[in-house]
This record gives sequence, structure tokens and C-alpha cells, in this order.
Amino acid sequence: MDQASLLGSEIWFLVGLLALAGCGSGFLAGMLGVGGGIVVVPALFQVLTAFDVPDDLRMHIAVGTSLGSIVPTSIISLRAHNKRGAIDWQLLRSWAPWIALGVVCGSFIASEVRGATLTLIFAIMSLLVASYLAIGRSDFHLTDKLPGTPVRQLICLFIGGVSAMMGIGGGSLSVPAMTLCSYPIRRAVGTASAIGLIIAIPGTLTFIITGWNEVALPAGSLGYVNLLAVAALVPSSLIFAPIGAKVAHTVPQIVLRRCFAVFLLLTSLRMFYSLI
Repeated sequence: MDQASLLGSEIWFLVGLLALAGCGSGFLAGMLGVGGGIVVVPALFQVLTAFDVPDDLRMHIAVGTSLGSIVPTSIISLRAHNKRGAIDWQLLRSWAPWIALGVVCGSFIASEVRGATLTLIFAIMSLLVASYLAIGRSDFHLTDKLPGTPVRQLICLFIGGVSAMMGIGGGSLSVPAMTLCSYPIRRAVGTASAIGLIIAIPGTLTFIITGWNEVALPAGSLGYVNLLAVAALVPSSLIFAPIGAKVAHTVPQIVLRRCFAVFLLLTSLRMFYSLI
């Protein structure tokens, strides 16, 4: 087999890997309201390594591209949860502006820090949330209701900012934040699917803008968002998002928590390993 054939086989293998990551992304987006970035970012990070993308750009491209792929996935997940009446639109209206502001701030900060710093942030936050879901009691709550002003705004800014820096849909942070305040987990998951869209749209646009003049980007990139990778991720994620939403409304709540914890823990360990 000549070199061109080997290169073609390698590209198709990587496309298949991204499509598989899209399946996991869509399923998790529907089941857990996480937007799927928890799967997509590590997968993209490894694919970019195979294409010899400079070290300090891999995480920026992985995060930006993940946010781009979350847009259509969140729309499908949102529609599926909305049909089941699982989205709290009143809560969303009060949270949305502050989350969006946090996203823009977090995206600009991410564009200025080293790739290793973004990787470390991703790993630490994933580990913290996984630990809470795995060890914390499901009946443990900090308060008996969601906080008001100004605590609410601070929480929303944190969720938006950190989610943008991690390339995730926000469910990894918003679901624990809501459940700690005695909010039902299924309704939290449904509402998180809408939060994912609020995070993904401004986050994607900001990563395009901040990476616009970068010269070492791989082919098919629009700023830090690689359109070829998005095209490989989206079709399979759209197929699996409704399946995940259906599972979310049929399995016990404790199973949802444990599934969430396992995926976050595995992702965290993998990202820590990449830093060593």
C-alpha cells in the first residue's frame, strides 16, 4: 500500500472515531443534559495529536469545535425534553443572560491561556463533579430552593465561564448546582439541555473570532472551530440524542447520577494523563 493510501486509511479511521464520539456525545446530551463535550473534547484532543497539530493549539481547537458540535445536538435534546415537559422555561429566562455573559468572558479568557492550562481546568472540574455525584448522597441538599439575587447571577456566570473553557454544554455544572438546591434531577437534566444551547452559540462564535488570525490551524478551520470535525461529529450525535432523552425518563435517578460520575471520572483521568 502506497503512502497516499495509508494516509487515506488513517483519515477514514479518524473520521470513524469522531463519528463514534458523536454517538456518545448525542446519547449523553439527551440522557444527562451535558451537551456531549465531555466525550468530544478528549476525542478531538487525541485526533488532533494524530494530525501533528501544535501542542498549544490542540485544546483550543478541541474546545471550540466541541462547542460548535453542541449547537445542533442541544437543539435536538431540547426538543426531546420539551415534549416531556422537563424544561423549566421560567428558570431559564432568569438564568440565560448571565450564563451567556459568563460564556463570552470564559471564551476570551480561554483564548489567552496556554493549552495545558485549559486541559488542567477540564481535568480538575470533571474530577470534582464526578466525586460529588459518585460519593455525595442523592438526598443531600445545601438549600431547599434555588438561590436568588446576587448568588444566582454568580452561579450562572461560573457555569457559563467554566463550561466555555471546558467546551461542554453546561450540564456537568448546572445539574449538580440545581440538585444541590433540592431541584428534581430529571427537570434539571431537561433544563440543562436548553442551557447547553445558550452556552454553545456564543461560545462557538467567540472561539471563531479569537482564533481567526491563528496561522497554524488544521485544514477546514474557522478560527478555533474545525468544520470538518463538526461535520463528522454531528450526524451520529443527532441520531443518538433522542435515544438518550428517552433513557433519561425511564431509568432510576441513582443510575443517572452514577452514569454521569463514571463518564466524568474517566474523562478527568485521561486529561490528567495527557499532562504527564
